Parts: sequence; structure tokens; C-alpha cells
Amino acid sequence: MIPVLGLVVGIVAGLIWEPSVPTWLEPYLPIAVIAALDAVFGGVRAALEGIFNDRIFVVSFLSNVVVAALIVFLGNQLGVGSQLTTGVVVVLGLRIFSNVAAIRRHLLGA
Repeated sequence: MIPVLGLVVGIVAGLIWEPSVPTWLEPYLPIAVIAALDAVFGGVRAALEGIFNDRIFVVSFLSNVVVAALIVFLGNQLGVGSQLTTGVVVVLGLRIFSNVAAIRRHLLGA
């Protein structure tokens, strides 16, 4: 119940204050969101399988976001930012779909 309450409070706070993203952070935000979603779906899958560990979830969440942002940052510094961004999105997207498929199999048996 606490995570749902936190999500609702965060959405309401975002709608009230309408935060803006600094220009220098714009290339990293979508990648950070995708990396965070990967960790969330991995956590849901682990919870359904009965192997969820909160420490592992937090470390996975933070490390996914940091590593994805670092890869995009290095790509931007090397002049190949869009290619590395695409690579990160593909890899994390595959992981997200894999976790969603496992969640679906667990919940629906299909």
C-alpha cells in the first residue's frame, strides 16, 4: 500500500508543481526512465516468483539508472550518443518485455 500511496503523491505533486527538466539533463531522462522501468518489472517478477529482496531491488534500480546514463554520457562525449542511446533502449526494452512475459505466464499460466 505504501508504494501505491507514494506513486499517487508523486503524480499529484508533479501535476501541481509542473517541474521542468534542465536542458543538460534532457538526453538522460528517457534512458533513466526506461532503466527504472526495467528494475520495476524485474522486481515485480521476483515478487511473483517469491524471491524478491528489497536490497537487490534498490541496488538494481540505482545501478540500472546510473549505468544507462553513463553509457549515454560516454556516447555523447564520443559523438555517437544516438547510437548508444538506441543500444541501451533496445537492451532494456528486451529485458522489460522478457520480464512482462514472465509476469504474464505467472499470472495467467500462458
